[in-house]
Amino acid sequence: MNDFPEDIFTEPSQIDVNTLHNLGPLRGMAGVWQGTRGLDVKPKADGPRKQAFIERIELQPIDPVTNGPQLFYGLRYHTHVTKPDQVKTYHDQVGYWLWEPATGTVIQTLAIPRGQIAMASGSAQADATSFELVARKESDNWGIRSNPFLDYAFNTVEYRIKVTINADGSWSYDEDTVMMIRGKDEPFHHTDRNTLIKLAEPTPNPLAR
Repeated sequence: MNDFPEDIFTEPSQIDVNTLHNLGPLRGMAGVWQGTRGLDVKPKADGPRKQAFIERIELQPIDPVTNGPQLFYGLRYHTHVTKPDQVKTYHDQVGYWLWEPATGTVIQTLAIPRGQIAMASGSAQADATSFELVARKESDNWGIRSNPFLDYAFNTVEYRIKVTINADGSWSYDEDTVMMIRGKDEPFHHTDRNTLIKLAEPTPNPLAR
């Protein structure tokens, strides 16, 4: 069962083109950010290993997007992560953060160059300063897809991220990627967390300029 309309083609008659004014709980994430105290707990053959990291995230507003009557406002993002004092990429990720005002739904899409994609969702009020999104492998909608080797060796069954917009203007996240690792009986919780400090304001979306 769902609450979708019979008319799946007609777009909303009134759309505010200024995305930055309509991002709901995502508004505090718009801009260019850096986090210098990230912590990653990753799987290794001899057990969990902690790794500090430095992160740069750019989140820029996109024009409003419609699927017939459905309306999204969003941010296109690129995350680049290195180890301290190194140039080599430790993690790279691209995707979108989306806000659907009509339903109070927050969506994150992500793609990483390990042959893996995911789409997570959660619910929030427009003025929320904290929200959580979840993707699960078995979900038809909010799911996870991996290349065959990752499914064989590091089978990701759940991804969860909690975002908190802090009173000082920064924002933080806690991620938990749950894996079933080949040869291990218990799931492994691959965790990441960081706090991001703003380097630059966002650029208004094209329609709003």
